[in-house]
Amino acid sequence: MDALKIGEHAIYPGETRKVDLPVARLYTDSEVNLPVYIIRGKKPGPTIFVSAAVHGDELNGIEIIRRLINLKKMRISSGTLIAVPMVNVYGVVNQTRYMPDRRDLNRSFPGSAKGSLAARVANIFLKEIVSHCDYGIDLHTGAIHRSNLPQIRAQLSDEGTLELAKAFGVPVILNSSIIEGSLRDAAVEGNTKVLLYEAGEALRFDEFSIRAGIKGIINVLRYLKMMPKGRTAKSQVNYFIANNSGWVRATSSGIVTHHFKLGDQVKKGEVLADIGSPYGESLGTVVANKGGVIIGKQNIPLVQEGEAMYHIAYFKEDDEQIAEHIESVETALVHETKTNEELL
Repeated sequence: MDALKIGEHAIYPGETRKVDLPVARLYTDSEVNLPVYIIRGKKPGPTIFVSAAVHGDELNGIEIIRRLINLKKMRISSGTLIAVPMVNVYGVVNQTRYMPDRRDLNRSFPGSAKGSLAARVANIFLKEIVSHCDYGIDLHTGAIHRSNLPQIRAQLSDEGTLELAKAFGVPVILNSSIIEGSLRDAAVEGNTKVLLYEAGEALRFDEFSIRAGIKGIINVLRYLKMMPKGRTAKSQVNYFIANNSGWVRATSSGIVTHHFKLGDQVKKGEVLADIGSPYGESLGTVVANKGGVIIGKQNIPLVQEGEAMYHIAYFKEDDEQIAEHIESVETALVHETKTNEELL
């Protein structure tokens, strides 16, 4: 195995390194560095990146990586793990989704060495991190005031990516088309297979989402034979594949009373929420137009007409069975597991 070169740094087999990768200089004459944590096994194997905070207000992924690399039992026996807890450092510092130039970093790939700030960061991340990798896991959350159920989104028409998604081990796998200009788009163009992990809400930590993310990454590392198997056999999480999903939108503007939560089964025609006026008058109801499981939900109790409120995934399997399984997984990860080490 040769040295892995990231920027001016060379990381050798069996070595663990923290690297600050310069990505930009702001008008305040301060430098923005990309924090990179590299763990290399002594044996040859695949290289995988795990990235968080491509959107600067999506904090769950930062905590997932922070806990992951600090697990006492965390060992890479073969191959290389490249963990990047903050891709959009500026956004994290300023608690915003975007870059200083108001561009969405996840629509700026593959970027350019001479383009906008977002384009330059995208270009450096692609060149210095993704280009070395066979696989990648990009960690995201819902937007501000929106929560996502822990789920994997991936291009399931690719058999290798599908198997990776199954190995991650969350109940919901959503077949998701690749968005032009996204990190996933650029990575796939370079033959890197990427999973998108969506869980939780922007600017918030969610313990279920964090623990499911840590466990999922460990599952993938073991599937790729980069980590040894655990001492005890863990119960396998059943997965359910949704090839389609859709948003149910508000029928009126007003104050919302929700009747369902993330992970709930809903049936066609069921009232998901009531919308009322400040005086208590009923202005309308929000009704499920198709049966499925809620995988995304607006949290703020105020809504404008036409606003997306519930993201529902549609499955071929029994929706009630899926909802019950999601609840059991949450119980096992959050209530029965006492420490992060037990996730191993």
